[in-house]
Amino acid sequence: MAPLATERGLKSVVWQIGHNSESCADRSQEPLPEIKATVLDDCKKEGEWKIMLLDEFTTKLLASCCKMTDLLEEGITVVENIYKNREPVRQMKALYFISPTSKSVDCFLRDFASKSENKYKAAYIYFTDFCPDSLFNKIKASCSKSIRRCKEINISFIPHESQVYTLDVPDAFYYCYSPDPGSASGKDAVMEAMAERIVTVCATLDENPGVRYKSKPLDNASKLAQLVEKKLEDYYKIDEKSLIKGKTHSQLLIIDRGFDPVSTVLHELTFQAMAYDLLPIENDTYKYKTDGKEKEAVLEEEDDLWVRIRHRHIAVVLEEIPKLMKEISSTKKATEGKTSLSALTQLMKKMPHFRKQITKQVVHLNLAEDCMNKFKLNIEKLCKTEQDLALGTDAEGQKVKDSMRVLLPVLLNKNHDNCDKIRAILLYIFSINGTTEENLDRLIQNVKIENESDMIRNWSYLGVPIVPQSPQGKPLRKDRSAEETFQLSRWTPFIKDIMEDAIDNRLDSKEWPYCSQCPAVWNGSGAVSARQKPRANYLEDRKSGSKLIIFVIGGITYSEMRCAYEVSQAHKSCEVIIGSTHILTPKKLLDDIKMLNKPKDKVSFIKDE
Repeated sequence: MAPLATERGLKSVVWQIGHNSESCADRSQEPLPEIKATVLDDCKKEGEWKIMLLDEFTTKLLASCCKMTDLLEEGITVVENIYKNREPVRQMKALYFISPTSKSVDCFLRDFASKSENKYKAAYIYFTDFCPDSLFNKIKASCSKSIRRCKEINISFIPHESQVYTLDVPDAFYYCYSPDPGSASGKDAVMEAMAERIVTVCATLDENPGVRYKSKPLDNASKLAQLVEKKLEDYYKIDEKSLIKGKTHSQLLIIDRGFDPVSTVLHELTFQAMAYDLLPIENDTYKYKTDGKEKEAVLEEEDDLWVRIRHRHIAVVLEEIPKLMKEISSTKKATEGKTSLSALTQLMKKMPHFRKQITKQVVHLNLAEDCMNKFKLNIEKLCKTEQDLALGTDAEGQKVKDSMRVLLPVLLNKNHDNCDKIRAILLYIFSINGTTEENLDRLIQNVKIENESDMIRNWSYLGVPIVPQSPQGKPLRKDRSAEETFQLSRWTPFIKDIMEDAIDNRLDSKEWPYCSQCPAVWNGSGAVSARQKPRANYLEDRKSGSKLIIFVIGGITYSEMRCAYEVSQAHKSCEVIIGSTHILTPKKLLDDIKMLNKPKDKVSFIKDE
């Protein structure tokens, strides 16, 4: 059974491939061909239905890679939240797919407190990761007779898109970047959790990559890289009976979020990034009105049209969707002249069999029009300023001599809200690589953003120069002036340079140290001396079937996600997989940055409100 209408990279891999271990008898790890087999087929009997119990993490994990119809086909009749009170169904067996945490294990144990009080006929338990001995022994001592299976599968990350993953590690941003001395123990725990989950990404892809990290300006990347390398080593030699898996031809790069602050606050005009920045899209759900009715659409990869247009510039999208609609309408001669939303609504009523085909196009046309309404209102004027500040040159390629002169019209414009002004001030500060305390105070007072000033000042905790002690040099960027682009979209996220340099073996080993002995093809011994002629087949040798896995501590942007697809497309023999603790939008990031210098209990209190 294919879980999705079309196979979508990481999502399909997570559904179909897993590593497991039989816990109750033998805790060795042997690869199995499918997670479907590891969990669902493993306990499936013809004509027998089961109840499935999930915790918070596994709910997100399953939602990301399969649908309820897929579970029904596997004999799952109902899916329940393990934390909630449930009525007993003693004639049915229960499948527990949970994280190996005290909270989830305690909930399981409550369901099988005693033989007379058992909620279900028997239990099949599958953990997302290695179950600590303390919890494993607790289960064994309490209710081993009720357990038919107890296995560990190594998938503790969320496949967000076909080439994008996230780690479900709440508060990672705060713990990694907060200066609060009380958060040190929390940071250690978060680092451990991130390292364990990154290893399961590598294991799921069947890779043992060479690990590298960005050395400056903070040491988070270095610490996390060392942890990941140690855990990879342990993971691949956990079963002494099998051969230890050597390093594969893949690289894992670990980077701190401060490496490219510009891409996090700039207004993006590619479709997906623009929509998530400007519109209130929550949990990938877009709400819109059509024919006077409130509707919802989920922006997901099962929608082929979304996959086709999400990384395109809004100008291209606005041309493309009406063209597709005209193709449909002209074949049936149902509408004439310009295709409009109202004409298409009428067409859908007349021809129900075209409804599904057109509905997606109506959704994306609404989405594009909503984006353009916001753009025309205020964003268009901002974009030129932002691009000039980010690049240090104008659309004609002329150097910006006075960044403050570029910034001032934005600050004086009453139509821009405080958030947009803060984003512009940040781009100004990034462009000059830090400003003076006097200048920053003046900007904050003039724009009357005293209450929000931590959204600017706290960037220093990410290693970004805001009011630096001494002048700092800016990193060199690739010259992309010859690349065809739109005037208001000239900026290229820094990560694209890094991806291309990593694939072409051009990353500086001082700036990007190794944690591990990589295969010759990726480390210095694979590079040829400038005095030698490179072998003709060198690139083919190195890139054949390799993967570049990237992890950014503290969030990635939609524009950075787009770069993974663009670089993979350009370098067909090397696939780029990008991941982070979470996906960023500029507003959410600024809110998180504002809270960095507050005590943890106060941050939690504000979030709960």
